[in-house]
Amino acid sequence: MAAAPPLLFDRALHRARLDRAAAGYATADFLKRRAAEDAAWRLSAILRDFPLAVDLSARDGAFAKALHEGPTPERVGTLIEADLSPAMLALAKGGGPRLVLDEERLPFAAGSLDMAVSLLSLHWTNDLVGALIQIRRALKPDGLFLGAFLGGVTLTELRQSLTEAEAEIAGGAGPRVSPFADALDAAGLLQRAGYALPVADIDRVTVRYDHPLKLMADLRAMGETNVLIDRPRRKLTRAVLARAFEIYAERFGDADGRLPATFEIVSLIGWAPHESQPKPLRPGSAKMRLADALGVVEHKLTPQ
Repeated sequence: MAAAPPLLFDRALHRARLDRAAAGYATADFLKRRAAEDAAWRLSAILRDFPLAVDLSARDGAFAKALHEGPTPERVGTLIEADLSPAMLALAKGGGPRLVLDEERLPFAAGSLDMAVSLLSLHWTNDLVGALIQIRRALKPDGLFLGAFLGGVTLTELRQSLTEAEAEIAGGAGPRVSPFADALDAAGLLQRAGYALPVADIDRVTVRYDHPLKLMADLRAMGETNVLIDRPRRKLTRAVLARAFEIYAERFGDADGRLPATFEIVSLIGWAPHESQPKPLRPGSAKMRLADALGVVEHKLTPQ
């Protein structure tokens, strides 16, 4: 029996942070809206209908809104809006079914969904591949998964500044910013989870702030603050924060004094396997040599 993956995140704390953030979520929902609009645009290019779909991280209903305002709202029949946080879910105005759930323990029957969407939440799961497998199992054969999560470059400026300041002043530093998955392995994650025809790409967003405190306020309003189980329990001192802000400005500040914050959105598309999908040819089954197809002369390598 395979060992259970290590627990990295405190899911109960994450839910509490989301509940707390709900009241001010509209002040910092720009990443969610961007990911939702991108997902709706990708869906419009797929010439298929999806009678039953679920948005696994609905938050305030951004995907339902983007879908309704997009070019092909008729592609989706019933959209179930779901979220870990009941307070966030209460913000959704889609008018369809709503469901409070945990992405780590999905309640859907195998092969029951035509499409599943998860936007900017899977980076908080303790077993990302396991969560993707659960989603794939809930999809019908040839069902669609549209996803997005925050990649490893996200908040690199804040992470570096806090780590260096704490190490300099306190003599050691703990993880003050949660780690994010490596964007370069995104398609590989889908393959490991059993998806067919995986596609991944990266959207890097730079947001500029007058002060790091405004960035930190936005992170709280998003519900995206650190919930690592092994996070440092001691609070950051004023001295550490002041030094971190100095480092941030010195190392990353723009000429006009504004401070950039990088967010890396990794978008995913994958399909539940089905026999009708294109499959790679068997090795050796090609009808033409590559050199002939390219019109070049093939030279054999000689040992040195």
